[in-house]
Amino acid sequence: MEDLFFSFGMTHPGALTLHNYPDFLRDHETQLTGDGGAERIDLATIDILRDRERGVPRYNDFREALRTPRFKSFAQLTSNKVWQQQLQKVYGDVDRVDLMVGLYAEEPPKGFGFSDTAFRIFLLMASRRLKSDRFFTTAYTDDYYTAAGRQWVSDNTMRTVLMRHYPALEPVIGRVKNVFAPW
Repeated sequence: MEDLFFSFGMTHPGALTLHNYPDFLRDHETQLTGDGGAERIDLATIDILRDRERGVPRYNDFREALRTPRFKSFAQLTSNKVWQQQLQKVYGDVDRVDLMVGLYAEEPPKGFGFSDTAFRIFLLMASRRLKSDRFFTTAYTDDYYTAAGRQWVSDNTMRTVLMRHYPALEPVIGRVKNVFAPW
């Protein structure tokens, strides 16, 4: 387990960008089929097809629903000239770009790991999950927790929890303020 958490802390995840979908998921061998065989599938393609089947809005329509400006050209979406040409060839019109493709093509703000549009959704969903969990809101009281338990929650961080259970990680995370910083 210590090796696992060490790797999580030291290995940067793949960038959320175009052309970075893991190859093993683009050529994935499924479990055995009914006749004892297996099939190969491209999960990247399936992601896009499922979005289309379920009526997920196209990228610009999604941005408009968030009250953010529509991109009028592929050059506005990305400064990467190669991607602009590829998107033009596949879609022909910036309004036809699929949501996931647009989110991966959109340039993230400086210092961000993913696009501004994706970040807006992340903030919305994270705050809703916290606000809808009664143990973080209405039930975060002495009726549900002991005073010592509430104090423990207040006094600890992910770093202190990891250090308590995996002391061998001390050389790596012992002095950091935020164990999520490498990500």
